[in-house]
Amino acid sequence: MVWIVKHSAEQQIERRAEPYMDSPLKDKIEQEILPRYPTRQAALLPVLHEIQNQYDWISYQAMEEVALFLQLTPAQVLDTVSFYEEFWTRPKGQYLIQVCQSITCELVGELDLLEHIQQKLGIGAGETTDDGRFTLMTVECLGSCGTAPCALINEGLHEDLTGEQMDTVLDALE
Repeated sequence: MVWIVKHSAEQQIERRAEPYMDSPLKDKIEQEILPRYPTRQAALLPVLHEIQNQYDWISYQAMEEVALFLQLTPAQVLDTVSFYEEFWTRPKGQYLIQVCQSITCELVGELDLLEHIQQKLGIGAGETTDDGRFTLMTVECLGSCGTAPCALINEGLHEDLTGEQMDTVLDALE
């Protein structure tokens, strides 16, 4: 077995001057979230959701601030954030394109659709365009097997997609 070693001890965390966990956010968490849990540590997931809802992603600086606020280690917070797919550790585009890659979608052209989108936007799955407008992701199932292939763009479901139909949808967003 081969191990890939990352020198994370040498990693520099980007920091901004103002904290992510500012006083209004701390007050909101203290009043609305923490009373529902037996310990501060038990409130980690709702606090992370609150951070992501406010900033649209969770930076490493924010993870450190959450850890300090909830009396956890930064490693515990990072383990939680990296375990759940719904948490973002880097900014995502204005439009989040999630292409379904379930077996049903794959059988009716999901791979061709994904390749078409990648070529049109010049990015791969998991990447964001340089202008910050589009982030492309693949997801396991969007629950629309009868109208496959499908994709979710922000909150809008697009079904029975072809490359040309996706071009029309994306062009309307630009």
